[in-house]
Amino acid sequence: MSTPFLTIFTAPKPFTDPHIRVIQRNAIRSWKQLEPEVGIVLIGDEPGIEETAREFNLGHVSNVRKNDHGTPLISSIFEQGRSYYQSPQLAYINADIIIFSNFLDVTQFVSSLKKHYLLVGQRWDMDIREELDFSVGWEASLKEECKKNGQLHPRGGSDYFIYPRYCYRFIPDFAVGRAGWDNWMFYKARAEGWACIDGTPSIHIIHQNHDYSHLPGGQPHYRLPETFENVRLAGGRRTIFTLFDVQYEVANGSIQKYPADAKKFWREVEIFPLIKLKSRWLANLFFAILHPKRAWIEYRNWLKNRDKKAEK
Repeated sequence: MSTPFLTIFTAPKPFTDPHIRVIQRNAIRSWKQLEPEVGIVLIGDEPGIEETAREFNLGHVSNVRKNDHGTPLISSIFEQGRSYYQSPQLAYINADIIIFSNFLDVTQFVSSLKKHYLLVGQRWDMDIREELDFSVGWEASLKEECKKNGQLHPRGGSDYFIYPRYCYRFIPDFAVGRAGWDNWMFYKARAEGWACIDGTPSIHIIHQNHDYSHLPGGQPHYRLPETFENVRLAGGRRTIFTLFDVQYEVANGSIQKYPADAKKFWREVEIFPLIKLKSRWLANLFFAILHPKRAWIEYRNWLKNRDKKAEK
């Protein structure tokens, strides 16, 4: 088994829902266009994963640790993704994301210049209901359709994380598919002094819109108990970083400093105690000084939760 330059790994949802099945198969087929430079590994024992891996001749690991809710853990997923091949570069991608050839091109470019880095970026949201045709010319036609019917998602988390294999060796036991853990990835890169790079100007990815019927109550993951646990494991609210916290961007064939303005300046001031001084106490103090209203709301909610626990 030859070693690919980049391992793409993911933990798909069950393939039982017809629409989820379609969009995950679309995503996987887009990744396969980058073989043999890219190796693909599906991780998990959800229905349909093993069969899909066999159909597309992909790597598959069924043994993944889970939390008490039965949700796979990010720590285990990343460990399995790193172990399957010995690729110098790794990429976790959400299983509904379509990528293009620039995904590999930019990874090769960044890895040739940066030893330690995290490459992330925004996605384009688009309604796709049927399996796509990946014959010659598919990239140009799909990008054109995305320009007409897609929408650039706001800057927040990321649906892909590209990094060298010796980064992110130790990850808390976050629940996959819940908020918080992707924000910690940004924080970790900044705290370790790795180059945190926004690939949005050069990497075009498409998120295929879907509902949340696979989650408890069919609701988005932001308010689920597992999300609160993810935030706790990350070290609290101060570690909830976003794409606004990158240092660089890949644009016009080069790695450039992320554009600075007053908002970016004050954000860097705010996170300085956390990423440079490693002081959570000072980080909370700086946050309270810069955002007194938000700090008061957080403190009031903390008091309410403390009183509720005391009553039990």
